[in-house]
Amino acid sequence: MDKKNLAIIGGGPGGYLAALRAAQLGLSVVLFEQEKVGGICINVGCIPTKYLLHQTATFYQIRANKNLEGPIGELQLNWQRVQEGRRGVVDRLVKGLEFLLSKNKVEVIKGKARLTSPGEVTAWTSGGEIKFQADKIILATGSRPADFPFLRFNGREVISSTEALSLPEIPKKLLVVGAGAIGLELGSVYRRLGTEVSILEIMPSILPGTDLVTAQRLERILKKQGLKIYLQMKIESAEVSSGQVSLKGLSLLDNKPFEFTADKVLIAAGRRPNIEDLVWDENLLARQKGNFLEVNSQGETSVPGIYAIGDLTGGKLLAHKAYHDGRVAAEAAAGLNSQLDYKALPSAIFTEPELASVGLSQAEAEARGIAIKIGEFPLQANGRALTMDSPDGLVRIIASQADDEILGAHLLAPHASEMLPILTMAVSHRLKIKDLDSIIYVHPTLSEAIPEAALKANKEALHILNS
Repeated sequence: MDKKNLAIIGGGPGGYLAALRAAQLGLSVVLFEQEKVGGICINVGCIPTKYLLHQTATFYQIRANKNLEGPIGELQLNWQRVQEGRRGVVDRLVKGLEFLLSKNKVEVIKGKARLTSPGEVTAWTSGGEIKFQADKIILATGSRPADFPFLRFNGREVISSTEALSLPEIPKKLLVVGAGAIGLELGSVYRRLGTEVSILEIMPSILPGTDLVTAQRLERILKKQGLKIYLQMKIESAEVSSGQVSLKGLSLLDNKPFEFTADKVLIAAGRRPNIEDLVWDENLLARQKGNFLEVNSQGETSVPGIYAIGDLTGGKLLAHKAYHDGRVAAEAAAGLNSQLDYKALPSAIFTEPELASVGLSQAEAEARGIAIKIGEFPLQANGRALTMDSPDGLVRIIASQADDEILGAHLLAPHASEMLPILTMAVSHRLKIKDLDSIIYVHPTLSEAIPEAALKANKEALHILNS
């Protein structure tokens, strides 16, 4: 049998992973990418953001350390050097991906590509037009930041997360629209650098959709760190001039008008899928709310043989969701019966402390009519957290009242994202409360809070009272 051809349009996290997996399975793969392999995540998203978070967190922790002596106030973070380091990390990862794709015999074509007829991909490259015949096609073009009709991106006063990563100068005042992951992370970066940061969120809580108890606890911590957070703020108009932006609107809390002025405004209030000009007839692809593409359990769109992955399909717009989607779509294209499964889809907010979650929140479980029990363990009772001078967090476990099955977990702790995998496994494999206490945890570690929180749900915790 002839080797099947697979075309992938978009080289972001899901795209390049799909390419690697498909190559492993024996498909002949061509990856079309208009810009750099790695997409938004590696080039202007996850990776560079985490680099800036790490650098500024180290700077902030040194300045906040009460045990140091000397002219600590004179310490400065060399912003130009930080930017050079950010670019260096990105370049290293991109080169690594290009090496892996090459070694796996994935052909990478740089240029804009679209489906021009069934099974035919046309790409416009620097060397001219290229046509490629494919048995299967995966769409992986990702998403882009969304703005407002009255407040459009201009790359200067009105910026997206892309521009926020590489500002030539640190702004004195920054407005952030949206208290989701992007807004809180980049807001934290610039607050640590001395910027006055005000975050405006239209919903009643930061991180809408996240477990309310942990989100509210994080909000209090971030306010202590100097972030100004305003909830239920409906922005209605904007005025932009050279070097200044003003936002006006109505507070839904007290029905009073507001006005905020700053050097720049970062819009971090949602994203839109990059679905324009992808196929010869856009009406062929079924859509869902938000203009995202509908797919079946294998990631296949309404057009047979065409798959869509990652941000194109909506849900939680996460790089690791795109990885999962890419693997499933590649395996389905190769004839395997792989299925999408988001039951244990983890997420993390890389503030300090981090907030990491998997599975159901308390509100989601109650909305489904599930009888639950909740176990909480405060980091104030965790020895490692005290040695790190970070006692403000907690571990929260949601379990079934009927059979002790772990339904969800929500962590607020330093390195919570690194603690979460055991709980992701617990939700995925339907483990019980006792299962989380059945292994030996290294002491002293933050992870010791996990079995304690689980046991607390049954009033069996050992290091806090069970009343």
